[in-house]
Amino acid sequence: MKLDVIKLDGKKAGSVDLGDEIFGLEPRADILHRVVRWQRNKAQAGTHKVKTRSETSYSTKKIYRQKGTGGARHGDRNAPIFRKGGIYKGPTPRSHAHDLPKKVRQLGLKLALSAKAKAGELVILETADGVAKTKDLAKQVKDLGWKRALVIDGASVDEGFARAAANIEGLDVLPSMGANVYDILRRDTLVLTKAGVEALEARLK
Repeated sequence: MKLDVIKLDGKKAGSVDLGDEIFGLEPRADILHRVVRWQRNKAQAGTHKVKTRSETSYSTKKIYRQKGTGGARHGDRNAPIFRKGGIYKGPTPRSHAHDLPKKVRQLGLKLALSAKAKAGELVILETADGVAKTKDLAKQVKDLGWKRALVIDGASVDEGFARAAANIEGLDVLPSMGANVYDILRRDTLVLTKAGVEALEARLK
């Protein structure tokens, strides 16, 4: 697959060959769903917590005598049946993460890249540097028509470019090792620098 390379000012800067084994696969929704679910579950905090009957603050004294009241037999007010009593089998802090084979995770990333390429939402940028001001970068992004874009650079992101992009709504910047299925799919445009393409191909081959 051959794609044109552009500069931030919109001018062409040659072309690049993309490997079909990474950018030319037929997208599979089932694999993408598995990988996104794995990612989101792993990121979930799992800090939800309720109080059980041993943690609520009522007295443990028997609330009334066992017999002769004509009502049900009760011990203390911490029982789950009472208002503000302990919760029975409520959520406790835990990890929501589950395992997913490395090969499936790699395949998911390839399929996400292929999906963007097939949809025509993949842009190859020569370099993501040389911009120091948010105002200048925002104008370039607007002229290029990027509304919700993810820029993936090489091993590291240019400090000036990252700082300029930080306050632009809808523009995210990641190094190649930070490339992931969820962030790729949730953006309308995927922008890869030439260094980013090389790093991703080296990572996924």
